[in-house]
Amino acid sequence: MNYIVISPYYPENFQPFTIELAKKGITVLGIGQEPYDQLGPDLQGALTEYFRVENLEDIDEVKRAVAFLFYKHGPIDRIESHNEYWLENDAALREQFNIFGAKSANLKKTKFKSEMKKYFSKAGVPVVPGMVVKTEKDIEKAVKSIGFPILAKPDNGVGASGTFKLTKKADLETFKEAWDGQTVYFFEKFVHSSMITTYDGLIDSKGKVVFETGLTYVHTPFELLQSKKDNAYYIEKELDPKLVEYGHAIIKAFGMKERFFHIEFFKNGKDYIAIEYNNRMAGGFTVEGYNYAHSIDLFRDYANVVTGGEVEERRFDAQYCLVVTRRDTTDYVHSANDIHQKFADRIKTVKRMPEAFAELQGNDAYLLVTESKEELDEMVDFIGLTK
Repeated sequence: MNYIVISPYYPENFQPFTIELAKKGITVLGIGQEPYDQLGPDLQGALTEYFRVENLEDIDEVKRAVAFLFYKHGPIDRIESHNEYWLENDAALREQFNIFGAKSANLKKTKFKSEMKKYFSKAGVPVVPGMVVKTEKDIEKAVKSIGFPILAKPDNGVGASGTFKLTKKADLETFKEAWDGQTVYFFEKFVHSSMITTYDGLIDSKGKVVFETGLTYVHTPFELLQSKKDNAYYIEKELDPKLVEYGHAIIKAFGMKERFFHIEFFKNGKDYIAIEYNNRMAGGFTVEGYNYAHSIDLFRDYANVVTGGEVEERRFDAQYCLVVTRRDTTDYVHSANDIHQKFADRIKTVKRMPEAFAELQGNDAYLLVTESKEELDEMVDFIGLTK
């Protein structure tokens, strides 16, 4: 099997994805911007060949790289990055070279929030009413139809970037002044819920969920964007059966195969409202969170799935895994040493956040495990307490 990995070096915590594929005997071919010497011995050892391009965003240059690797190594069986940023280019390359996996047409339902709503409804999962906004006339129609408060977000966007909360006419004027008039927006009824939780996992080549988990945000992504609070979320110890039921129905409706997924929901009392389907795993250091919570190696599981095998047996009970960040510019009550002393047996690792994500998420990420929700709450309070 010939497997092309797009951007095998960055982000660095995704490097094991390439390494685990190679361990399964797959011929792994890399395309990236970094010089070969920068990759390091582990990554170099896993790659049969590495093709350096000047700019990964230049799809024509990347297509030429794929064509060269095809000519030299034979037909390509898979192309993947697992990275939100490259999803569209990955799909275009699969289409160009007739490779298994999601093509450009398949991504429409996972790129546009308006399209996601249709599939959530098809799955029988609750959603909030919304409308696509392309012109100022559409704005007036949406406000009249939906009513305040409204959440306005780019129809094709990632996370909370470019999002506005509209509660009155003055907010609407602020939005109009900031709006470039070109970006298509999606207006939806604002949900008064302080909890966003997710259904995450891995689907095999037949569309079956072979690994499932979920995380809950301490602060919603919108709150993070507005207030620059410390990012904190935790991998759940166990999942609500209703959430799992909704998740399975959504997976069936979207029809994706051999992919990670990350589906966001509002927790609405004892029910859930679907927000967004992400056609990849959650970002940042969440993959480490999954691994620590479940005592697994998820990239190894993925390599097993790609080669027609099964995920490894789960030999340990799940725990909570907290991922909480701190900012260099914030004055905290407790020092890094205090944290290590208090939670010495709970800390699994401390990671430095890449600069591209630090402004939104923070600079240092602490990953800790616990079997107790009470201790998890204590960790959040202790680590995040400011002067």
